[in-house]
Amino acid sequence: MIKRDLFNVVKHLVSEPRSFIISISGPRQVGKTTLINQVLQETEIPSIYVSADGVPAGNSFWISQQWQTARLQLSVSSGKSFILVIDEIQKIENWSEIVKMEWDADSRNGVGLKVVVLGSSRLHIQKGLSESLAGRFEEIYMPHWSFGEMEKAFDFSLEQYLWFGSYPGAAKLIKDEKRWKSYIVNSLIETTLSKDILMMARIDKPALLHRVFDLGCIYSGQILSLSKMLGQLQEGGNTTTLANYLKLLDSAGMLAGIEKSYAEKIRTRSSSPKLQVYNNGLMNALRPELFKQAHMNPTLWGRIVESAVGAHLLNYSRMEAYQLEYWRDRNAEVDFVLRKGNNILGLEVKSNVLSKTSGMYLFSKKFNPSKVLLVGDSGIPVQDFLKMNPVQLFE
Repeated sequence: MIKRDLFNVVKHLVSEPRSFIISISGPRQVGKTTLINQVLQETEIPSIYVSADGVPAGNSFWISQQWQTARLQLSVSSGKSFILVIDEIQKIENWSEIVKMEWDADSRNGVGLKVVVLGSSRLHIQKGLSESLAGRFEEIYMPHWSFGEMEKAFDFSLEQYLWFGSYPGAAKLIKDEKRWKSYIVNSLIETTLSKDILMMARIDKPALLHRVFDLGCIYSGQILSLSKMLGQLQEGGNTTTLANYLKLLDSAGMLAGIEKSYAEKIRTRSSSPKLQVYNNGLMNALRPELFKQAHMNPTLWGRIVESAVGAHLLNYSRMEAYQLEYWRDRNAEVDFVLRKGNNILGLEVKSNVLSKTSGMYLFSKKFNPSKVLLVGDSGIPVQDFLKMNPVQLFE
């Protein structure tokens, strides 16, 4: 299980005698805070946990204050080390520069402080780490929950996972779908779009950002050119703006634009991404149908299955560092292409209700992949695939 594995990694790191900075990033409400608090409960090293949520963005001195408090507690304790956890650190402007300054001061003075920073913006956290803290940190990415985790923790069936997705905080609400939809929309989607992303970058057209996300949910698992997206959005903007908004949504763990795969070594960025949500709950909360209605619609349910497979591949790609792409040549298409080093494999999601032309034969001739696999009918059962780590396919 992903979260158990991450728990063990973090627990091992905080138990090491050396000082360090650990960065734990991931989408909103996937359990980052819960995980680190569970680690703190199981370690004998004294610690403090603080959150920047509610701290004015310009108050970067707040980080130094928390650091001084941690140093003071270390100095009066009998131990040789102390853990400082700062949650939602991306909400403080220039956070990485302050962390670098304090960390370098500790290094010079031999202070045994272990620092864990948590944030919900992968792009923002990575930027701060690479620009100011290169060589000073270990990075851990925490993705959305897998089917196996939701099954074990909340007794989710496959059908429930495909429809309701994998937000642990929303699991108890699925028997009341109106409450569940309201929770996903107001506590997750609106908060991420209206608060988290606006802190990451300047957004000149917030309404357009919302529409891009809504459209991405409607077309999750489907290829849509940026020019066609503009036509449907009926908002001012251009393809460059759309591509930038997709990048921000990707960083927030909400929606990605999967690029087209090319056999040539020199590839250009495709203007027709395959839109893919990170969590099926995001798109289904915005749909007018309820669970039973959707399950009775074979065409809709087939798209939901394919989107869940894509979300599973997308989440693991952020941890396992393989490239996730798609391939299409005229009417021939391969749903997903995975690249890791010199290895390449094709993956097609099969459902009797989805009528599409398989491109596996042409793909195999052009790319000479190590494997071509089916998920679904006559292939790997969906429930089994959604429990496995896709990097195992390269073995």
